[in-house]
Amino acid sequence: MYRLLHFLFPQRPSARLTSVVLLALRTTFGMMFLTHGLKKWEAFETLQNNFPDPIGIGSHFSLMLAIFAEVYCSIALVLGFLHRLILLPMISTMIVAICFIHNGHPFAESELAFAYLLVFVAIYILGVGKYSADYWMMRFYKAFE
Repeated sequence: MYRLLHFLFPQRPSARLTSVVLLALRTTFGMMFLTHGLKKWEAFETLQNNFPDPIGIGSHFSLMLAIFAEVYCSIALVLGFLHRLILLPMISTMIVAICFIHNGHPFAESELAFAYLLVFVAIYILGVGKYSADYWMMRFYKAFE
């Protein structure tokens, strides 16, 4: 009976389980986000002149910023490298997509951007866990204190 109650009402998650869940979230959503960026990168020549420019810096630079957030920052997220810094462009990209690109369209068109935004904000708040480059860099840094 104790095992059933403990399964149904756990007191607190273990640090290891939390780190595994954060690793799964980072890897899954980072790789999914990366595929969007790779598609933009492959079609750069055709997209650069007509890519949406919601913040007024030009289509070419807007596309470059989107590719940076979706490719380079996604790879860093999967690795758990400098997560607080690299999540800022990713979160900003999703806010721009929701507020300016999908604004006025049915929710079904922006729900993926909203899901990305929620996961990225959650990882920003919760951290990346033990299985990340940030964790190992901090351990290395503390060894020299």
